[in-house]
Amino acid sequence: MNTLICDSYEDMSRVAADMVGEQLAGKPGSVLGFATGSTPLGLYGELARRYRDGKIDFSKARSFNLDEYYPMKKDHPQSYSHFMEENLFSKINLASTDLPDGEAADPEAECAAYDRKIEAAGGIDLQVLGIGLNGHIGFNEPSKSYSMPTYLTKLTKSTIAANSRFFAEGEAQPTTALTMGFAAIFAARSIMLLINGSNKSAIAKKLFEGKIHTDVPACLLLLHPDVTVILDRDALG
Repeated sequence: MNTLICDSYEDMSRVAADMVGEQLAGKPGSVLGFATGSTPLGLYGELARRYRDGKIDFSKARSFNLDEYYPMKKDHPQSYSHFMEENLFSKINLASTDLPDGEAADPEAECAAYDRKIEAAGGIDLQVLGIGLNGHIGFNEPSKSYSMPTYLTKLTKSTIAANSRFFAEGEAQPTTALTMGFAAIFAARSIMLLINGSNKSAIAKKLFEGKIHTDVPACLLLLHPDVTVILDRDALG
């Protein structure tokens, strides 16, 4: 596991954008894996700026996202489809984009179809990940066992609470989601894990202990041969 420590969130976002740029320079038709949440927003803003300035081109690349709430309409302001469109997809020139379908009538069939799409695309070349306060990646929540393929999962109370700020008071909040399992994540040739903020320092410490904590999903990344952790100094505690 390679670790890059940055002085600030802005520096972290620039370093992450450099890594995406290097990936596309070496393979313009790369398959990129994207994550949602506040952590990658700086990266997405930087990628959009570089595209606008003519410094990066996504025209031959495609992307797959880690997860989506279920059930969730694509045009709902808190859907991950809407999040990605607003923060990245509408600002760059990706050849194609895919997310799990939160409106699918049969979630199990949708999960299987999503895995087939990723496999047909040749797998993910570079997967962007964030980490939850409880160590989740995607919506792979702390558990005694983990799913390998994409699956429908129940969200933990802590994750629901952490995401509640995005929903209006009294609005029904999803308690389940479609998420890539560890098979698709681990099949990525390279993984970029972004960690920022002092509130993530406790979970980052567990990751850097170099031990597999079965209740911290992100620790399983220690088993992947090509992971780069990019974090700001606040996350070091």
